[in-house]
Amino acid sequence: MATAEENRLAIDKARNAPNRRMPLERTRNIGIAAHIDAGKTTLTERILFYTGVIHKMGEVHEGGTVTDWMEQERERGITITSAATTCFWTQRPEEGIFKQFEGIPHRVNIIDTPGHVDFTAEVERSLRVLDGAIAVFCGVAGVQPQSETVWRQASKYNVPRIAFVNKMDRVGANFARAVDDMRKKLSANAWPILLPLGAEDNLKGQIDVVNQRTIIYSDSDQLGSTYTVRELEGGEKDIAERALQELVDAVANVDDHIAELYLEEKKPTIEQLKAAIRRATIANKFVPVVGGSAFKNKGVQYLVDAVIDYLPNPLDIPATKGHDMHDGSSIIRETTDSGDFCALAFKLWADPFVGKLVYFRVYSGTIKKGDTILNPRTGRRERISRLLQMHADKREELDQVFSGDIAATVGLKDIKTGDTFCDEDHPLLLEPPSFPEPVISMAVEPKTKADREKMGEALSRLSEEDPTFVVTTNEETGQTIIAGMGELHLEIIQDRMRREFKVETNAGAPQIAYREAILTSAKGEGKLIKQSGGRGQYGHVILDVTPLERGKGCEIENKVVGGNIPKEYIPACRKGIDEALQTGVLGGYPIIDVHVNILDGSYHDVDSNELAFKMAAIFAVKDAIGKAKPVLMEPIMTVEVVCPDEFQGDIMGDLNRRRGKISEMTSRDNAAIVHAEVPLAEMFGYSTSIRSMSKGRAAYSMEPSHFEQVPAQITQQVLERK
Repeated sequence: MATAEENRLAIDKARNAPNRRMPLERTRNIGIAAHIDAGKTTLTERILFYTGVIHKMGEVHEGGTVTDWMEQERERGITITSAATTCFWTQRPEEGIFKQFEGIPHRVNIIDTPGHVDFTAEVERSLRVLDGAIAVFCGVAGVQPQSETVWRQASKYNVPRIAFVNKMDRVGANFARAVDDMRKKLSANAWPILLPLGAEDNLKGQIDVVNQRTIIYSDSDQLGSTYTVRELEGGEKDIAERALQELVDAVANVDDHIAELYLEEKKPTIEQLKAAIRRATIANKFVPVVGGSAFKNKGVQYLVDAVIDYLPNPLDIPATKGHDMHDGSSIIRETTDSGDFCALAFKLWADPFVGKLVYFRVYSGTIKKGDTILNPRTGRRERISRLLQMHADKREELDQVFSGDIAATVGLKDIKTGDTFCDEDHPLLLEPPSFPEPVISMAVEPKTKADREKMGEALSRLSEEDPTFVVTTNEETGQTIIAGMGELHLEIIQDRMRREFKVETNAGAPQIAYREAILTSAKGEGKLIKQSGGRGQYGHVILDVTPLERGKGCEIENKVVGGNIPKEYIPACRKGIDEALQTGVLGGYPIIDVHVNILDGSYHDVDSNELAFKMAAIFAVKDAIGKAKPVLMEPIMTVEVVCPDEFQGDIMGDLNRRRGKISEMTSRDNAAIVHAEVPLAEMFGYSTSIRSMSKGRAAYSMEPSHFEQVPAQITQQVLERK
């Protein structure tokens, strides 16, 4: 009789197509995400070097890395767009927990994501399609604001994580403090599996807590490829034994098997402990922590081992849930090559050589060149002419893509980020990633007549790629308005228009993306009555509006009884309400956090039509909002400033002058850390201001937090400027 393990292997084998290069069990789809400047791209570069994809390590500050391939990225030393690449890793025979795979390579698909808050959409869409992630933290700064944002995004999509505490070679690095930061600020059940041996200039290697041994990296080898594994010596034994005991205690709290051994006072074997860490990590109950330095090439190889050991393969994650297009019922798709094809398009990119690249993740089934797929959003059938494996900006042609794979295709029409690709005989809709609203806008105009013709196409292409970049036209002035997540975001957009599309533009001053909200409930009535001989127009809608909690969005509910508004006109009413909520009554800004009930109305047998009810609904909303004490709302940013103690008073005084609210003050190694909430309107030019106040020694980061009511006197100023 077959054992449970033999049965599992038989099932796994059945899920893999005979011609696939790498089985699902030996596939990892991971992302590398963190606060800006924590070392994500440097870490990716090291992984690519040690896996043999590249033969020379590039450096971010030299503009020579693989995944930062855009000109703007190399010039500025930051990641702007997420880059996908693939590598293969073979664990040493004694390292892995998968004995059946000893000496056999695993395929690791990596997406390196940006850290800057302006490009948060890249992180959001990447995490939506990944099975696991490496969260990188700075050994000196610990958990920073964008670290918390990335962590929340990963939690939203239930992505299991390994934490890598990087920069342990830097002055002021403190591994224990960084881990404690994770537990306090992120509520992460984080425990070390690989402790850094030494810190700052004395960083020598790592203590392997699970295997109870030491890894020493050779200082004579600048590439970090040479290291020795030896027994624990001297004080290392106490450190390793204490760390192991704490690790076993922590795992016993979240894994029943280790808890039983613990209660029986039995010591788990290395295999049992690793298997338990893997189960707990995949269940998002545990976060293994690794310490090292990517820049100094110490600790990266064993981090990749941990990725193989503890992060899930596509079979370990729950089956994909989709929705029936007609009745909204749930449809489950298991990860298997023999299933019905379904995939999610998570990123679009305008490539100058091949046209519009569409990156997608396959959840079930396979797709070949020449196959036809269905896009359920548009109802269009599309033929797949080319399949590509992406290596940052390089590409490799494929004949077939399998379940669990991340690939790209070209030549598709009318595609948006978040679209589903599926088998036309078995349609379904997958949940798309969600994106934040833009917080800043500016007017742009072409410099010449020739630029005018090209600008429309360039903006259209760029807004297709980036869901947080929105292009609109001001109906009153005819100006083109671009909106995004920050000044840097819009600056990069203009730069890309100039370089990639050869469009020169002039830009106005950045404008804040204000919103409008209401403070009380109110009723509104709208009528459209037109009679000019022949058939007229008649629509009559009565509704009420109620404020919702901040962040709840807008809701519309139909409460009409007795057929006073026929059912066929309710969709037109909804459309009119949606349209009216896009332009408020104070300054024409979108209205947020409001519940609208359609209550009553009347119709005419001959003169009523959809347009009449749509217009009546618009009038009714405007009437109700005007009575409901409308107020102006502005985006508030969470700001963290790190500065020498001597400048703390000046920094705080300046933030107060900017209408900021100081929420927390801490200190770390002779540096003051100030947390505040400040209106975005007051943060323009802050980087110049903080440099002059601190003689260039302070740094800050900020990210969108929420919307808050604008004070009355400032509301007046904003509306007068508009």
